[in-house]
Amino acid sequence: MKLSLIIPCYNEAEALPLFRNCLLEVRPRLAVDELELVFVDDGSRDGTLDVLKGFHAEDPQWRYLSFSRNFGKESAIFAGLRHATGDVVGLMDADLQDPPSLLPEMLAALREEGYDIAATRRSTRKGEPVVRSFFARRFYRFINRISTTKLVDGARDFRLMKRPVVDAILRLTEYNRFSKGIFEWVGFKTKWFSYENIERSAGTTKWSLWKLLKYSIEGITAFSTVPLMLAVYTGLLFSLIAILIITGLVIRHFIDPASAVQGWVSLTSIMTLLGGIQLVCIGLLGQYLAKTYLEVKNRPIYIIAAKSGDER
Repeated sequence: MKLSLIIPCYNEAEALPLFRNCLLEVRPRLAVDELELVFVDDGSRDGTLDVLKGFHAEDPQWRYLSFSRNFGKESAIFAGLRHATGDVVGLMDADLQDPPSLLPEMLAALREEGYDIAATRRSTRKGEPVVRSFFARRFYRFINRISTTKLVDGARDFRLMKRPVVDAILRLTEYNRFSKGIFEWVGFKTKWFSYENIERSAGTTKWSLWKLLKYSIEGITAFSTVPLMLAVYTGLLFSLIAILIITGLVIRHFIDPASAVQGWVSLTSIMTLLGGIQLVCIGLLGQYLAKTYLEVKNRPIYIIAAKSGDER
């Protein structure tokens, strides 16, 4: 059996040697005929590409792809899946937050227990900022309420997949990608492995709170149209409230014509509130329209500037 591991990299020059040592330690326990590594350099600005070239010079099976610029982790994952040739294909990060020591157990689940996917999730968020943990849990609760594709709280990209699963994912060539949702959408029999959160081995995280917020919006709009219906319901609700207010003012005018209209401040506040709601609804429509716009342009998901083998 051939095992391919895909490792997206963005400014991971410090972490890669540590990753290599850990993987070499676990390599004898994998019991595979062939081990292929596909490193995807996502437009790194440090010495990541030089490190990957050194790996390939030592072992031709440690291959690499290098993007022309930073296209994002989703594009790196898709590129790795396209270039991996193994019977079983895995995804893991280079920062050792995905422990290589779990690989033998995950492989056993596929070979001996009949599972199609061996996936991982964090059982705790120890070491993660409190604010990030709070919003992450709220995101999983919200998206699971509004989407038919259910996501596992704490799910990692770290997983092993049999070839039919990989082929199914590759048929989904959408430009706006949310891999956590795609992995669940394709289905197949999955076994989950839980482990406690692990700190990065080196370097700094590439995921700021703002980037995570944008990523969560991408996931919500990719796997649910409920926000559009919420916008419709909100519009209907406030239209009904406006009709009731107008009716009340008309009745008041006939009962007491001399009464003066008061409360310009409250009126302005209500108008501002309604204007804000309208802008939010328009923004929701814009998100879906923007996704359609990007898909219709049919731009490539990534561009490779260099890859292993070019040296020859």
